[in-house]
Amino acid sequence: MIIQPAGRTRSVKEYYFSIKNKEIARLNAQRAKAGLDAVINLGIGSPDGSPSPEAVEALCATARQAGVHGYQSYTGIPALREAIAYWYARWYGVELDPATEIQPLMGSKEGILLLSLAFLDKGDKVLVPNPGYPTYTSATLMCEAQLVKYDLVEADGWYPDFDALEAMDLSGVKLMWVNYPNMPTGAPARRDVFEKLVSFARRHGILLVNDNPYGFVLNRPQSILSVPGARECCLEMNSLSKSHNMAGWRVGMMVGDPDILKELLKVKSQMDSGMFRGIQEAAVQALHAGADWYDSLNEEYLRRQQVARRIMDTLGCTYDPAAGGLYVWGRIPEGDAPAVADKKADAPEGDAPAVADKRADAPLGASPSGRASCVAEAWSDRILYGAGVFLTPGFIFGSNGARYLRISLCADVPTLEKALEKIAFFLSSR
Repeated sequence: MIIQPAGRTRSVKEYYFSIKNKEIARLNAQRAKAGLDAVINLGIGSPDGSPSPEAVEALCATARQAGVHGYQSYTGIPALREAIAYWYARWYGVELDPATEIQPLMGSKEGILLLSLAFLDKGDKVLVPNPGYPTYTSATLMCEAQLVKYDLVEADGWYPDFDALEAMDLSGVKLMWVNYPNMPTGAPARRDVFEKLVSFARRHGILLVNDNPYGFVLNRPQSILSVPGARECCLEMNSLSKSHNMAGWRVGMMVGDPDILKELLKVKSQMDSGMFRGIQEAAVQALHAGADWYDSLNEEYLRRQQVARRIMDTLGCTYDPAAGGLYVWGRIPEGDAPAVADKKADAPEGDAPAVADKRADAPLGASPSGRASCVAEAWSDRILYGAGVFLTPGFIFGSNGARYLRISLCADVPTLEKALEKIAFFLSSR
């Protein structure tokens, strides 16, 4: 490399799923040579369904028009902002001014970095949940701000311990990330928790951001902005990725204080040149979906959730039956990760083992790759190499996820049932 990377990049690594997907691709190539089927990937939450026919038709119809293929407004077309306002009023009971309180985004993930760049200086502090979405951490570190982790634990239902928060040194804290309904744990949004969060943020002068993309998936939609006083200290991010099967379309939003959104727009307008008009028109249609759309979505996810929970049962993992969202989050039982029986792998050096793990006798805390690890990664890798099924290890969301596995519901029932069969066979043949 002719030059050195920026110092800020030393604090972050390539996204876990980017690394793992490359590993799975290598493993799949080797499995194909061995006459085996591909790995069943139950990792990332990328919905496998399609958007509504109305949304798809709006995209196609707009794309056929002349004069719509140029740069678009950084703040989105008026129809999109009005549709977002309609959606919030109908489903969350929150009235928003389409002209000033809504900023469309190319996915809510973009919003995490844009907001961080707009408000964080070197040395500022950010409250980040443990476990939590890894991008909260990486965006903070890339802005050279300081992480202040706050614990979410199963014993508290994965909600903040407000006594512990009050006891922390909050000097210099500017921003706090929360995420309800919660990922990865599935803890639902609760009005009383939102009220406590708003009170905490107002008293300490902290900008609180609720990341809210899972409200329509096996959950009841709720917004933190419905709490009195929230608009003085809160923003909310939302997305069409999970609720409307539009993850790859990259449609999100930040809503709340107009002055804060103006600062975010300063950064955003330097980074892109607007969202394609056809995608915006499609999003308008998606946001006007009726209750039957969400009912159908949840009927399918409920069927999938039932099979995913059977997988957890088979592994001996425990989970909260009241949890919702796009995943099942399970606590790993005590004891070593299941060993891989076949030690005859002959993978070329530097590649993942062809079928089985050469390190099947590695102690708990060592992954098949030989890296120092935690119990979640050990279990995940043993299941990957032993059964050909990938489950997300909870450690990637923080140290409080080190004894948990996460199953995505973004695979149909037959695929989940096949994963269950493969895992059960693997465990029975040890």
